Amino acid sequence: MALEPFAQSKALTFGVELELQLVSLSDFDLTAASPDLLHLLAQKPFPGNVTPEIAESMIEINSSVHSSHLPLLAELLEIRDILVAAGDRLNIGLCGGGTHPFQHWSEQKIYPKQRFQELSSLYGYLAKQFTVFGQHVHIGCASGDDAMFLLHSLNRYIPHFIALSASSPFVQGHDSLFDSARLNSVFAFPMSGRAPFTLSWDEFANVYFAKMEGTGIIKSMKDFYWDVRPKPEYGTIELRVCDTPLTVERAAALAGYLQALCRHLLERREEPPVEDDYLVYNFNRFQACRFGLDGAITHPKTYETMSLREDILTTLRKMEPHGEALGSLGALRHLSTAAQEASDATYLRRQYEEQGSAEGMVNAAIRRFRGKR
Repeated sequence: MALEPFAQSKALTFGVELELQLVSLSDFDLTAASPDLLHLLAQKPFPGNVTPEIAESMIEINSSVHSSHLPLLAELLEIRDILVAAGDRLNIGLCGGGTHPFQHWSEQKIYPKQRFQELSSLYGYLAKQFTVFGQHVHIGCASGDDAMFLLHSLNRYIPHFIALSASSPFVQGHDSLFDSARLNSVFAFPMSGRAPFTLSWDEFANVYFAKMEGTGIIKSMKDFYWDVRPKPEYGTIELRVCDTPLTVERAAALAGYLQALCRHLLERREEPPVEDDYLVYNFNRFQACRFGLDGAITHPKTYETMSLREDILTTLRKMEPHGEALGSLGALRHLSTAAQEASDATYLRRQYEEQGSAEGMVNAAIRRFRGKR
């Protein structure tokens, strides 16, 4: 079956998906509570959408489609408050963070949905190890060609989003020394990484996708776990590298930054993307995962080595005219402050030291998600 046509979508509209942890308030471990929580949430109107994820200890929320930062933030805050109230009724906490610090993958339960059961059968223990939590951001594109242009133009900025969202320093009870260890779980899947280089939607859909479908390895775009992938049914590209932040404010700000960046890229004043840009891609992505804001990256055009933190701050300033035009200056300022202060990964490490336990750190993350310090 040929890949569906690229749907019409208003350029630069956006929405987010957030995968959230479901935590027992008795021992602060993950708990298989999504069936009960989803049943409770279905009894009342819910802004956006809420769906199960591969493990029963997680859920995914989807925002509506928005054109600017503040309405998105308002909706995410409303969703958060509804989730928190429902969690209180079930004695479970909800929180962000790309990984739970001490859950054991072998104890996770696969949600009883056909696709999740098929993935579990195909990928074995990798499916349960995929109990990690990410933020995805969709950006509307006027055409498939614009989608492919943005997808590859963003390769230069992928480390920004990894570092600004990094919130997964602990894995299986230990400090991984990575700010974003979550992405290491994603990289284990054979269809992860980055999309093949082409700026033509026709070539992508009718040559590459057709060949891949012919191999029998993939059936739809869902089978690709790329860092950025096109979503033709929505008329969007989907950024998938972010850990779920500890607050919805950070999540909305990341979406606002991506929107401003895409507006800038579509002006086509930068050198266009080429295949050789990816020579430094994996190294830069590793630096952002391992060291977060303290990483060093190599520019794909000049091969200049630069501070990731300073590159982020410089780019945020450069995006201000776009932020003003889009109504997302607040998002850019939020991230500028975040880049100069402590990341979510640093916050979690500090909480581990101050609270004296991983359980105390999880409790702090729950409070932070609720909007409490």
